[in-house]
Amino acid sequence: VEVVESGGGLAQVGGSLRLSCVASGRTSSTYTMAWFRQTPGKEREFVSGISWSGRNTDYRDFAMGRFTISRENDKNTIYLQMNDLKPEDTATYYCAVTQFGTVSRMLSAYMAWGQGTQVSVSS
Repeated sequence: VEVVESGGGLAQVGGSLRLSCVASGRTSSTYTMAWFRQTPGKEREFVSGISWSGRNTDYRDFAMGRFTISRENDKNTIYLQMNDLKPEDTATYYCAVTQFGTVSRMLSAYMAWGQGTQVSVSS
C-alpha cells in the first residue's frame, strides 16, 4: 500500500487547512486510516482516525471540535479538515493505514505511512 499526503502549508492563527491522503495498491476502502503528527524532538502522536466504513471516528482532545476527518472510498482518499488553527498545531502530519477494523491510537497498529506534509501556523 502506498500512502501520499497533500494539502499542508502555511496558515494564520484561526485559519483553516484541509489535508488529503490517498492510499493506493490494494483495495484501500477496507482499511482503517488515521492522521498523526510530529514536531522535532517529540514523539509522533495520534490526531484522528476513521474506520473503513466511515461510521467510526476518533479524535484526540486537542482536535475535538476543530478538526474533522472524513473519507471518500471511491477515491481511496481521507481528509482532515482543520479549522481554528493554533500555533501548537504546527507539525508534520502523517497519514497511516491499518488492516485492523477499529481505529487505534497506537503507532504500531499501522502498517503503511505517508511521507508527511508540513503544516505551519503563524501568529
